[in-house]
Amino acid sequence: MQLSFTLYRIIQAAQPSGLFSMLNTSLCDLLGVRLPIIQAPIGSASCPALVAAVSNAGGLGMLAVTWRSIDETRQAIRETKPRTDRPFGVNIVLEWPQKERLEVCLEEGAEVVSLFWGEPAELTSLAHDAGALVMNLVMNTVSSAAEAEAAAAAGADVLVAQGWEAGGHVPGEVSTLALTPRVVDVADGVPVVAAGGIADGRGVAAALALGASGAMLGTRFLTSAEASVHAEYKQRVVGASETDTAHGVIFDGGWPDAPHRVLRNRTVKEWEEAGCPTSGSRPGEGEVVATGANGTPVRRYDDAIPTLDVEGNAEDLALYAGQSSGLVRDVMPAKEIVKELASEAEEALHRTSTLGSQEKDAL
Repeated sequence: MQLSFTLYRIIQAAQPSGLFSMLNTSLCDLLGVRLPIIQAPIGSASCPALVAAVSNAGGLGMLAVTWRSIDETRQAIRETKPRTDRPFGVNIVLEWPQKERLEVCLEEGAEVVSLFWGEPAELTSLAHDAGALVMNLVMNTVSSAAEAEAAAAAGADVLVAQGWEAGGHVPGEVSTLALTPRVVDVADGVPVVAAGGIADGRGVAAALALGASGAMLGTRFLTSAEASVHAEYKQRVVGASETDTAHGVIFDGGWPDAPHRVLRNRTVKEWEEAGCPTSGSRPGEGEVVATGANGTPVRRYDDAIPTLDVEGNAEDLALYAGQSSGLVRDVMPAKEIVKELASEAEEALHRTSTLGSQEKDAL
């Protein structure tokens, strides 16, 4: 049985504070986690095994449920809960009506709800009102200071500042470095999580230095052993550099007019060579390039990623990834990724603190 946040916070408070003590932030206390590291939802790549592994390692795993049916959403949460007794979250994209899906998540005991893309006020209130013995926490992703102020006014408990460098769907145009401190400045005490361009512990430390209380990573966990994606997809991320992504409205079959960042694969290159035409006049448009579960056709420019059950030409599908791909060099179990991130972040913070002390001594 998953522990309530209240009980988990009591247990956490009794733990020794030595290991990774420099990483303890207000976000950790709020979420009931040891480390300020959050696995981004990463769409169909997220699965119960990945979410539970991140949470068990001390971070916060996030289960994307938007593209699951109502029954599949219920089942995914039920499959995650026995794998971990620690907090995890669910992510819902507000491009479509989501009240029923949120109600199912709350019925199944989701205590952290991440909202993305649309107007959050109604579902934020619904999530908070559903809290009985525990408070349901709402995380809201924003891409500007104005959006952050609106989300905080709507009752968001955590603000996720998503920079333009991020992989997947990215509505904003401001970099993480510029956006995060702006969101912190207007957050009025609401904890801020930095997202976009972060794939190692140095990035986590940088997020904290900018005033954030935590970091959210997607591309790094996309290459975890547990992520539910095709092996070819993972290897493409591992082999990519920071210049190998493209941002635009490309793979919009299923989600029209939604900007995103993907690896520059054959489909993207042919689209760019054709002058980046809009939907309806793109090269190879409508061509079936792969099949998904039960033989479902996947067409060129669909927003589907190559998951484990995809057969056919995975290279031609949407390979969502951020500019942080250049920092990803291997496929590892999620537990080891969290451990490495925390160790690197602690080292980076210690190094910065030591340099600061040396400079003071030199004055």
